[in-house]
Amino acid sequence: MLGAISIAPPSTVTFPAKLLSPIPKSSFNGLRFQRACPNTVVRLPTASFRRPCSSSSVVMMAKREEEMKEIRTKTTEEINEEVVELKGELFMLRLQKSARNEFTSSEFRRMRKRIARLLTVKREREIEEGIGKRLSRKFDRQWKRSIVVRPPPSLIKLQEEEAAAEAAEKAA
Repeated sequence: MLGAISIAPPSTVTFPAKLLSPIPKSSFNGLRFQRACPNTVVRLPTASFRRPCSSSSVVMMAKREEEMKEIRTKTTEEINEEVVELKGELFMLRLQKSARNEFTSSEFRRMRKRIARLLTVKREREIEEGIGKRLSRKFDRQWKRSIVVRPPPSLIKLQEEEAAAEAAEKAA
């Protein structure tokens, strides 16, 4: 089935001209296979490469629907507060990554998705109120400017733990 195999660069190995003619010229110097019979089709068993269908996607969908119901029960102000907190957490994760500290890489995606869901619900409410796209962006800019930069809850919790540990050391 396989006619010619070359492991060295094509310049060092010589083949008959009629075998090399259909091969396009390239700078590839690795392993090269050439079929002796161009009409022969080689098929790989694709069924063995397929992953069996699992019910995990159904569970994920149920969790997502549950999370969306929870988000929709919140007021717009609560949504805005949670977006600010999550963006702070995302910033802290980026700092941990850049400092090469231990962090969970899956948290990036989870937080971004949560922020997107919150902002989606916020935009749905704006559409219900009849707020257009341009006006929404104007409100968004005003809201972003009004945000007071504050540490995320995880950092506040860490600072409280450190303060409690120092107080315990002084007491001892």
